[in-house]
Amino acid sequence: MNTAIVWDEAYAEHDTGAHPEGADRVASLVGYLRQSDLWPRLTVRHPMPATEDDILLVHARAHLATVKRAAQGGGHWLDPDTFVSPRSYEIALLAAGGAIRATELWEEGLVPFALVRPPGHHATPDRAMGFCLFDNIAIAARRLLQAGLERIAILDWDVHHGNGTQAAFYGESSVLFCSAHQWPHYPGSGFFTECGEGEGEGFTVNVPLPAGSGDGDYAAVFAEVFSPIVRQYAPQAVLVSAGQDIHGDDPLGSMEVSEAGFAHMAACCFGLAQDLCARRLAFVLEGGYDRGATARAVEAVLRTLADERAPAVTTRAERAAAAVARARATQAAYWDV
Repeated sequence: MNTAIVWDEAYAEHDTGAHPEGADRVASLVGYLRQSDLWPRLTVRHPMPATEDDILLVHARAHLATVKRAAQGGGHWLDPDTFVSPRSYEIALLAAGGAIRATELWEEGLVPFALVRPPGHHATPDRAMGFCLFDNIAIAARRLLQAGLERIAILDWDVHHGNGTQAAFYGESSVLFCSAHQWPHYPGSGFFTECGEGEGEGFTVNVPLPAGSGDGDYAAVFAEVFSPIVRQYAPQAVLVSAGQDIHGDDPLGSMEVSEAGFAHMAACCFGLAQDLCARRLAFVLEGGYDRGATARAVEAVLRTLADERAPAVTTRAERAAAAVARARATQAAYWDV
């Protein structure tokens, strides 16, 4: 299959200093891919910056102004984890633009992975947090809705709950948000009972998993929770918040997912998109802080997309069985699971 990455060297200009989400994070990943036999099979596309109007589809004007002002001030901590430097505002626009650009590549028959930074899924409509300035995937989803789509599924496998994305769509049914994440862990949200509100009730699916969950556990989440619900929802596009910090080598998480586990999840996402929405599938980079582990995980996803197959996951869901059962029991009020 035709597989693409969306990337720009300018992502390194969001200078965070000695920070886990450092300036080299995407550059080192692309450097790794360049040295692999996979690189000649990838289509490389560059993003255009999102506009301020794009950002305002998700974020409050005051939040946009805060990020812009902090960057223009020469550098500022927006919270204990989230730093902006002089170029951070422009690069955050480029990151959101990368997610948007990924969805535009469907017209070329490409399935893309947007290798962007800063990440986005913690940025709420009115607050930057957790290394995130603007919610890239939520902005891309809003653009798709604005263009006429009515149902979008966002699957988030980052080790941290995507609280910003959840907040953006918690009260509406136009986006089905599904998150599997370590619990308890930052940011402290994403419990089973967070299912949406008002018109959005039943369209948020959270599976908080215990530390140490691995390939079989995530395979069970997809097989028994995510896939059945997504198929019933029948989205017109599938977006993935692809955080590689569930890898067993990542320093900011305590999960045990291997490259085979990432490949399996990517295959599940591809299968859903192929069956339900004409392969309208896009991955957007979120976390992942061990440089080597992140590169290998992204490579596993891209190889799966390029080959349209993945190695089988043979381990069982030993740690996550109770969490999967509770998630199914909670979601049974809304879906046939």
